[in-house]
Amino acid sequence: MEPIVGIDLGTTNSAVAHLTPDGPNIIPNALGGRLTPSVVGVDESGVVVVGAAARELQVVRPDRCAALFKRHMGTDKTYTLGGRTVTPEELSGLVLRSLKADAEAFFARPVTRAVITCPAYFNDRQRKATIAAGRIAGLTVERILNEPTAAAIAYGFHDSREDKKLLIFDLGGGTFDVSVVELFDGALEVRASAGETALGGEDFTRAIAARVLEGFGTSFERAEVTTPLLVARLIQQGEVAKCRLSREETAVVRVPDAAGEFTAAAKEVTVTRAQLDAWVSPTLTRIELPIRRALADAKLTRDEIDEVILVGGATRMPLVVRRVRELFGKDPHRRLNPDEVVALGAAVQAGLVGRAGAVEDLVVTDVAPFTLGVAVVKQFGGDVQEGYFDPVIDRNTTIPVSRVKQYSTVAPNQTAIRVRVYQGESRKVADNLLLGEFEVNGIPSGPPGQEVDVRFTYDLNGVLEVEATVVATKRKVTHVIARHAKGLSEEQVRRAVREMEKLKAHPREEAVNRFLLARAERVYKELAVEARRVLGALLDGFEAGLESRDPEAIGRHREALQHFLSLHDPDGENPTGNEE
Repeated sequence: MEPIVGIDLGTTNSAVAHLTPDGPNIIPNALGGRLTPSVVGVDESGVVVVGAAARELQVVRPDRCAALFKRHMGTDKTYTLGGRTVTPEELSGLVLRSLKADAEAFFARPVTRAVITCPAYFNDRQRKATIAAGRIAGLTVERILNEPTAAAIAYGFHDSREDKKLLIFDLGGGTFDVSVVELFDGALEVRASAGETALGGEDFTRAIAARVLEGFGTSFERAEVTTPLLVARLIQQGEVAKCRLSREETAVVRVPDAAGEFTAAAKEVTVTRAQLDAWVSPTLTRIELPIRRALADAKLTRDEIDEVILVGGATRMPLVVRRVRELFGKDPHRRLNPDEVVALGAAVQAGLVGRAGAVEDLVVTDVAPFTLGVAVVKQFGGDVQEGYFDPVIDRNTTIPVSRVKQYSTVAPNQTAIRVRVYQGESRKVADNLLLGEFEVNGIPSGPPGQEVDVRFTYDLNGVLEVEATVVATKRKVTHVIARHAKGLSEEQVRRAVREMEKLKAHPREEAVNRFLLARAERVYKELAVEARRVLGALLDGFEAGLESRDPEAIGRHREALQHFLSLHDPDGENPTGNEE
């Protein structure tokens, strides 16, 4: 049977996993790493690089790289890389294509089916965009799975015989989700979900860079425009400092010059854990509203939560752990790697889709993260006012679900109505998201009040079917709102697939070499003159070895280059993705 993989398509890092008889396992990438940075770049030769090599390139050539594009999925935002305009869906497709290649190398056979995760609070457009990205990468997306649900599944796979209520606290690189989950009798039921799609560890990294820049009399926003190389290097320094402050009380941030280089006169700023806590604490307070909303929708108090599970790399920060402990009055748990648990859960869900024997007894239910409804008019005295939202399926309703509500005409001899379908939590449709609309004709003439039943059916794959029935004649009109990305028609998706096939990319087996070259080029700019000469000679030898295609020469020069970098760049990118 063809393997079905589970993919965590993350804001800062992504991972792919599969289910074995002993449980879910991460599939390593070409560098042997368990995580692949969600960064895409185009090098000087016009070849696309993805992952660790792209993250290294981003430090010295930010104009040739894109990151954090997950935050803009389903929008009209575009990026320019190497003279080519690309969408967030295409960039995500390149990351997924890289993960697909890793899985195919692991299985030694084609992989075309996947379960892909997304934040629980992704709206319909963002979910459509995620499916489009999968299709662009050559994958059939079997299921879009909420990230905290995936994490709960990973924990439920190991604890499925226990009865308890969990709160999944998922703070990743770019998004925050919270889900209330109940485990009982081999079942996992999601009771409620809430969150923010623009809150995560990247905000804390940028807070460090912003405060350092403020100390030198400039703002982060201005520096991004006037000195982008400085900002790119300072963000990299901020990330190193943030990770160090999770383990130590102080960290040193080196400040590059306007060209992004570290000169002999480069200044250093010491940041303490207490300073970082003060800088990010106002941002971190944004976690509290989604927590209150999820608990209220689940009809539970904080005291009724048995365990709080930490998910996402940002939950390694002591401030985050302390804030969660204060909110719930108990120590949160992190028994599984918070960077990998979502991919592991996706692999279990993939096993459920593929009917793997290892999960045959696990039952999983999820919820609709947003309220779904229609636009209606309201009568105030003699005035009829448009633009009001009437819910049909409330947020956090268990799916699949089918609900019907009855509406009626408001004008004499009205023979048609337009059904406008929205998603959101606001009383007015102007503040909600329009999903689709269709016309219902053939309503009998007569006084106001001719009845039309509107049924919403929402399935596990996120496809909403809306059916309108004219009560008097039983005439039905059905409209399926499937997930196709905003701005991407079927033809545009097919065109994106064709364009993807044209892109030049290094063979997977060259990934280690590409990563080393990118890392060495970054370090070269940082070194003093004498060390720079040594690295230059090592690079020349390595590139000559690559040109000769002599495996023995390549291996010898690579080993020497790796040794030099380990001595001069101990805090550099860790391609294995293993922290702690």
